Amino acid sequence: MGQNFILGLYFIALIVLFLFGMNSYFLVFTYKRKQHKKNPTAPPLKMFPKVTVQLPVYNEYYVVERLIHSVCQLDYPRDRLEIQVLDDSTDETLEVSKRCVDFYKKQGFDITLLHRKERKGFKSGALRYGLKHASGELIAIFDADFIPPKDFLRRTVPYFQDEKVGMVQTRWGHLNHDYSLLTKAQAIGLDGHFVVEQSARYYAGFFMNFNGTAGIWRRTCIEDAGNWEDDTLTEDLDLSYRAQLHGWQFIFLKDMVCPAELPSDMRALKAQQFRWTKGAFETAKKVLPQVWRSSVPLLTKIQATLHLTNNTVFPTVLLCSILNYPLLLIKHGYNDHQTYFAISSIFVLAFLGTTLFYFFSQKDIYSNWRRRILYFPVFLAGTMGLSVNNTQAVLEGLFKKRSEFVRTPKYRIITKKDNWKNKKYHPRKLGATLFLELILAGYCFLPILEVFKHNDWSVLPFLLLFFFGYSYVAIMSLIHHYSLNPRQFLVPDQLCPAEKMASL
Repeated sequence: MGQNFILGLYFIALIVLFLFGMNSYFLVFTYKRKQHKKNPTAPPLKMFPKVTVQLPVYNEYYVVERLIHSVCQLDYPRDRLEIQVLDDSTDETLEVSKRCVDFYKKQGFDITLLHRKERKGFKSGALRYGLKHASGELIAIFDADFIPPKDFLRRTVPYFQDEKVGMVQTRWGHLNHDYSLLTKAQAIGLDGHFVVEQSARYYAGFFMNFNGTAGIWRRTCIEDAGNWEDDTLTEDLDLSYRAQLHGWQFIFLKDMVCPAELPSDMRALKAQQFRWTKGAFETAKKVLPQVWRSSVPLLTKIQATLHLTNNTVFPTVLLCSILNYPLLLIKHGYNDHQTYFAISSIFVLAFLGTTLFYFFSQKDIYSNWRRRILYFPVFLAGTMGLSVNNTQAVLEGLFKKRSEFVRTPKYRIITKKDNWKNKKYHPRKLGATLFLELILAGYCFLPILEVFKHNDWSVLPFLLLFFFGYSYVAIMSLIHHYSLNPRQFLVPDQLCPAEKMASL
């Protein structure tokens, strides 16, 4: 009975992974089939609509100045541009924002600082509050770690001459891709989402999402969809689905890149992944019933479901990592389950779909893709290692456990010479998941010993990925925690005098 239960549970896990793996094939096929399809050429602007640029900020001391400066360099008629610094900060960041806003206001920019004493609704609350005071008919949004290119508005605004267009999203770039093994692995994951998934969903007319930043909205679209709401941790994903259910069209510009900073601290990455994973499930519970009651095509409904529940892979991967050892004991100790293992080997095809998904995300946009793709195993192992952290997020999202919006700290890390360890905003606690990751790292070494004992080399690569993934995530969490010294945090009076900002 125990053997059959383990075999059945593992088979169910393989089916789930197979389902999402096959969807990777579908997305790759859709993307490659229309890869050379160009975005519809928007006609030249006859008149420039008023644009409000919103900059939601909360304790971003090291990057807020760079953000404001880059936005003030946007190539757009100054009399048609409004900038809102939505600063909810509770530390020295607020003073930096005030100094920057005063500096650019004297230069003739329509720029204001909006500060809420109570951070109600977190980011969505700040965006909603800013919208009340905005004068633009288009709303561009940039998080604190982004540097929008000067031609951002010139290349995105023309698409809004089509009255059906509600949002235009651009692709994220990576300011610090080469900083560490951690950032190189993250870049592959994000590229897969933007290059293949976002492109495929856009080309096929499926629901896609605003990624929270580096995009621009039509104000009436936001208002028509019900405005920003704070009952999920992914207000961007939530509003995206509500807007598209109201009939608004979204555009994704793969060739328009907006660079940003990747988390350089494992604990910061965990916090970011937790928020994204939990928020996606909260959004799924909220909007999927509306999707299935809507009149959109069946394939669109299916893709929306797979899109919003994609993080199901994390508890499934966690389950597989736990079952690998007893499964090998059954395989090598009994001879009456050979048919089961032969059938199970077919599910390796799903893994190949995932590999192609990320392979093309590198090959199609980078000339040095051969070097970049070498870090794919690190990304894959890291994804497995994050399964404990993200499974907790899935469970909290499913059971509606409310939690605070924990932002991802940014440290202005660009080159390998930059140091984040002497700066503030680091998570103070290691988190309970660390101990489970350490236990699983040791536990996942047992099936590796079993492989060497029976010379069953076919499964060794997957077992090594589990072992390395849990070990890497846990060890890096420990290293990043204990390498900090709170007494040495670098908090200078000002990063750069306002008078020198023009030369940044």
